[in-house]
Amino acid sequence: MFRKIHDELQHKVHRRFYFAGGLLLVILLIMAFFRISAAIALRYETVRQAVPVVAAMVVTKGPAEDVIVLPGNVQAWHEAIIYARTSGYIKKWYVDIGSRVKAGELLAEIETPELDAQLRQAEADLNTAEANNKLAQSTATRWIALLKTDSVSKQETDEKISSAKALQAAVNAARANRDRLRELVSFERVISPFDGVITSRTTDIGALINAGSSSTARPLFRIAQANPLRIYVKVPQSYSSSIKPNLTVKLRFAEHPGKLYTAKLLQTAEAIDPTTRTLLAQFVVDNANDELLPGGYTEVLFNMPLANNIVRLPVNTLLFRAEGLQVATLDKQNKIILKSITISRDFGTEVEVRSGLMPGELVVLNPSDSIFNGQQVRLAPAEKGKQKP
Repeated sequence: MFRKIHDELQHKVHRRFYFAGGLLLVILLIMAFFRISAAIALRYETVRQAVPVVAAMVVTKGPAEDVIVLPGNVQAWHEAIIYARTSGYIKKWYVDIGSRVKAGELLAEIETPELDAQLRQAEADLNTAEANNKLAQSTATRWIALLKTDSVSKQETDEKISSAKALQAAVNAARANRDRLRELVSFERVISPFDGVITSRTTDIGALINAGSSSTARPLFRIAQANPLRIYVKVPQSYSSSIKPNLTVKLRFAEHPGKLYTAKLLQTAEAIDPTTRTLLAQFVVDNANDELLPGGYTEVLFNMPLANNIVRLPVNTLLFRAEGLQVATLDKQNKIILKSITISRDFGTEVEVRSGLMPGELVVLNPSDSIFNGQQVRLAPAEKGKQKP
């Protein structure tokens, strides 16, 4: 009986021992499993962390048209500086700055006593020449008649004819001198060449005036025709192809805030200035209300159409390399594809790409200098939604 009890107790001990051993083995297996899983996870995370994380943006199409603002110079339709055509003293002036004048209107009178005396002398010289010529012509006519009857010699007749011709030439010269002086005397009256406004008067009564427009000559008046006005704009070469006939632009003046004026293209220089690489364009704007003043500055607003494949990128997407200007794009497997691009304009914070990119592509922001073709990258979490635009 004791033997039986002993065997049962021994059997129970063995069962407990086996159970404890099995439990310990399971615990060891579970610990080993977790250790292996942690090692695998760590290795995977290490590999995953080794793949660079990048931020990206979807390339979108640029605007259909672009508004550019260029400086413009406002000039009168006609503008002239009035100089004296004869020397003398200002006798009287009839207009001042701001005066509106018509073509042919008297602006001032110049007193020229020496010129008047020269004209009187020229008229007296002409009368003398005409009297001498009249006698010479009648004498030559009589001698020609006498030669037919052999009453005079041929030599004497030729002398009389030659003298008559010389005196006729003297009459012509005296008449031409008289006419020249008459023209100069007529310049004593300074008249307006066209309708306009007197913008400057630089003379006064009694002032000595020298004829001509040399450095020693002093201008009398400046006159400007302010309706319509001419607007001159230097258009960059990149926009020159958009300057076409019947083009209209808007003008903005600081002295007229909130108001725009319409100007129409008149003509261009038809050539690029090699110094500034610009095309000089001339526009015309109506100024019937005299709101605008010649000689001023204006901002000219152009609505320039853009090509359909034009896109814009921020400057932090650009890579400057030996191959030229490039950007890093992503394919569907998040692998890097480097693309060369050409830009048409630089706006400072962004550039306009003319070729090399199409709307819908994914471009890396702030790419590293070491980035290369085919490199595997990961998108930053905030950018994952942009993989499929």
